[in-house]
Amino acid sequence: MKYEKQSGVPAFECTEYREKTSEYAVLIPIINEGERIVKELKRAYHYGIYQYADIIICDGGSTDGCTNEKRLRKLNVNTLLVKQDEGKQGAQLRMGIWWALERGYKGIITIDGNNKDSIEDVPRFIEKLKEGYDFVQGSRFIKGGKAIHTPLLRLLSVKLIHAPLISLTARRRFTDTTNAYRAYSAEYLTDERVQPLRDIFMTYELLAYLSVRASQLGYRTCEIPVTRAYPKKEKTPTKISFFKGNSELMKILIKNLFGAYQPK
Repeated sequence: MKYEKQSGVPAFECTEYREKTSEYAVLIPIINEGERIVKELKRAYHYGIYQYADIIICDGGSTDGCTNEKRLRKLNVNTLLVKQDEGKQGAQLRMGIWWALERGYKGIITIDGNNKDSIEDVPRFIEKLKEGYDFVQGSRFIKGGKAIHTPLLRLLSVKLIHAPLISLTARRRFTDTTNAYRAYSAEYLTDERVQPLRDIFMTYELLAYLSVRASQLGYRTCEIPVTRAYPKKEKTPTKISFFKGNSELMKILIKNLFGAYQPK
C-alpha cells in the first residue's frame, strides 16, 4: 500500500507480512545493509524477538537485495516500509514512528540495522516501558554493558563531546548518546510538547532531540546495559562520513542545546 507525503511524514510504501501481534514495535532503519541486516534478523529470530515485539523494517530505498520479501517473511519480519521521499535516517524514523502510532503500539524500540547491537536485549527495553519509563537509552558504558572493538576516535568523541553535550541539554547524565538503541513510550511521542513528526528532522536531528526532550519535560528516563560490537577486521559500519558527517553532527548538537528543535 502506498502512502502519500503528509506534513511530517514522508511518502512511503508499506508491505504488511503479518497483522499487529504485539503492543510493542521494533523499528530498524536500513539502507543497503547487505548481510549485516540479514545476520541481525537471524539473531532476532534465534532469540524469538518476534514473540515480544513486531519487527518493522524502515528502508531508505535499498537496492542491494537485503529486503528480499521471501527472506523477510521467513525471519518473521512483520512489516516493510520503504521511504519514497527525501531525507535520511530522520525521515525513515518518522515514517516508522507514524506507522507504529497509527497501528496503536504502546511503545517503540529503535535499533540500527548493521548488526552491531544486541538485539536479543529487546525484552529488557520492553520491561522498562512496562515499568513506566518513557525513554530508555541503551548503553555499553554502564555496568553490564559491553563495548567491543569500539574505534578509538569514536570512543573519545562519545565520551568527551557527544555525551556531555546531550547530558547538558537533557539536564541529566547519559553515557552512550550516539547509540540509536533505545525505547520510547507512545505517551512521550504523542505529547504536543514533543512533536517528532516534523520535516525538520531529516538526518540525525531526531535522535539527538528525542534523547533530551523526555527529561526536559519530566518524563521518566533511564539507561540499561547493552552490547555494541564493531567488526574487528572490517570497515566500520556507519553512514556518518568522518569530516562532513561529524561536522554536521556537531551543528545538530549545538542547535539542540539551544532548543532549535523544540516545537514553536
